[in-house]
Amino acid sequence: MINPVIENIAIVVVTYQRIQLLEVLFESIRANSLWPKQVYVIDNDADDEVATLVASLDESMPGCTISWIPMSNNTGGAGGFSKGVDLAYQSGAEWIWLMDDDVKLFPDALEKLTPWMREAEAKNHLAIQGRRLNFDGSDFYWQYRLIVKLGIPNPVAPSRFKKNENFRHMNTVCFEGGLFHRRIVEQIGIPDYRFFIYWDDSIYGYLASKVTQPILIRDILMQRTRYIASIRLGRVRKLNSTSNFVRYYIMRNRGYMARYLQLYGDYHPVLWVIGTGATFAKEFIRLFITKDFKEGLSTIRKGMKDARAIIKDPDWQPMKPLKE
Repeated sequence: MINPVIENIAIVVVTYQRIQLLEVLFESIRANSLWPKQVYVIDNDADDEVATLVASLDESMPGCTISWIPMSNNTGGAGGFSKGVDLAYQSGAEWIWLMDDDVKLFPDALEKLTPWMREAEAKNHLAIQGRRLNFDGSDFYWQYRLIVKLGIPNPVAPSRFKKNENFRHMNTVCFEGGLFHRRIVEQIGIPDYRFFIYWDDSIYGYLASKVTQPILIRDILMQRTRYIASIRLGRVRKLNSTSNFVRYYIMRNRGYMARYLQLYGDYHPVLWVIGTGATFAKEFIRLFITKDFKEGLSTIRKGMKDARAIIKDPDWQPMKPLKE
């Protein structure tokens, strides 16, 4: 069956050594009632099996072009999305929809997004985030408000939508389902590859909020497909486990976050230290899930040290807008 193609949207998927999860995502794209015009698969492992999988998807979706983009080295999620957004923008895509390889779309996801895209320009909602479910089908709670001067997500932002509430304003985004109009890319540039992983999407959403009003919509568009150990914090909220590898970038990349906040006069050194302390406390608590205290604390300290070096780097420059 040949589905209608939405000509103005490109999907960017970043993957790394998770071909089984990628297969699930591909099947969900194929099963959608509407198809995107383009799909870019940024492969940080340059795996020939992924290339074969991409070719198979391309053959089964007439009118939609699926492109395998092998990277010469692992650039992380940040590098992958930076590359993918650049390619989608250069191709002329009006809307760019970003997602990791460990999600699947619901069959009506693009159908639900279409009216939001039609209204977005008139209402200046040029960055849109759909809701998600956890791998077990429960509601996924995402902290859609950034406490800017602390550089941390607001942990008590309301999770439930009111009866007649169709969207909420936000000042950050998540690359697990974030949708951007090309005008945003023109004004703030492509995502910063230097983050490697973590906080790259938070800062991209923060930058987008300076030129548009990003929104979190009521519609549930996708579901996570990867199990993550967690500690439950109430009915909806969870504290997920992480690795020391990720933990390092959580702390180090606060240096990059601070530099971007400085550009808009939103950096306050004392409040930033408080926010760093809160981030440290969260990572310390998460060590109770992995029970790797010695190496974990060492990793946190190294990340904080490297963050301070970034804040003091006299040669640091932000990513540049694509159009002045």
